Amino acid sequence: MGRDADIESSYYKNLSKLLEGLIASCDGTSHPVHCYPADDLIRATNNFHPSCIVRKDLNYTMFRGFLNDQLIIIATYSIRSLPHDLGGNEDDVRSQAIRDIVVSIHMSNHENVLKLLGCCLEFPVPALVLENAAKGVLEGDGSLRDNEDQPLILPWNIRLRIAKQLASAVTYLHTALPSPVIHRDLKPGCIFLDHDYVPKLSNFSLSITIPPAYSDAEDDLKGTYGYLDPAYMRSGRVSEKTDVYSFGVLLLVFLTGQRASPIIQEEGRYSSLIVYVRSHAYQLQEFVDPKILEEVGGNEQVEQQLYDFLELALSCTQEEIEGRPYMSNVARELVRIDESILPS
Repeated sequence: MGRDADIESSYYKNLSKLLEGLIASCDGTSHPVHCYPADDLIRATNNFHPSCIVRKDLNYTMFRGFLNDQLIIIATYSIRSLPHDLGGNEDDVRSQAIRDIVVSIHMSNHENVLKLLGCCLEFPVPALVLENAAKGVLEGDGSLRDNEDQPLILPWNIRLRIAKQLASAVTYLHTALPSPVIHRDLKPGCIFLDHDYVPKLSNFSLSITIPPAYSDAEDDLKGTYGYLDPAYMRSGRVSEKTDVYSFGVLLLVFLTGQRASPIIQEEGRYSSLIVYVRSHAYQLQEFVDPKILEEVGGNEQVEQQLYDFLELALSCTQEEIEGRPYMSNVARELVRIDESILPS
């Protein structure tokens, strides 16, 4: 089979799956999707050259490219790199890519979501074409990388603003669509920042829709270690509180400047970030990022912000889902915390 036949076969397989996903998720409104030729994306990224990689995950790679006189981000999925026992067959990976496209279409009107410009159906698994985010993607410890690949530590007020705006995006995901959609993989690696440090949520490939009249859904365990909800791990049931738990871990990452796991404690033992913070709860000097403490400099109002931020994170990461707030409550509390210090 020649290349043209391969492209045509991939195109119609992907188109069929995409239409199926759009019909299932649509509430009667039209969601146009621009389809890019594969040759355009190949040229835009110099044949997907490694120097263009913005972020790489197990089976998910994002490239920065130049297309139609603008910078873009292209998200591609790989079947070969994912073992079969982790969903590494073409249909599963295609379903993840289609899911990412479908949810991104619904979410692209939110200012804190990486906007979908279109997709390409000519590859074995569809590729997404997304707006560019100038500052790039967050590292696992909540920092950025500058042009010299050096860590760029964000100030406290930027971290707080990012958390507040992300909470708005996740709340929208849970409440504004025909049925609640759970992201299921909230972590720094899916958060991009634009030139003004405005966060853009991305990668909805593991998201799941809660059926109408239900509060949760049953599914195989998916997500990232360190951010996985223990209640979901025990029961196999996904709910809005699954994202709340992951978001709480993300808040702790912003507060501490540490990765979610593993944390090496003083005795040399490995621990999770949550266990580490809970063991030092309310002793800010023991776990808050030293860069934040240096920046705060004993300011009592900002210290109160840190305590309130910690309290919210610990509430989100309670073991039992009944004790966790909903994302709408989390979003309101972050607005309150952010506005608790009036401009001088």
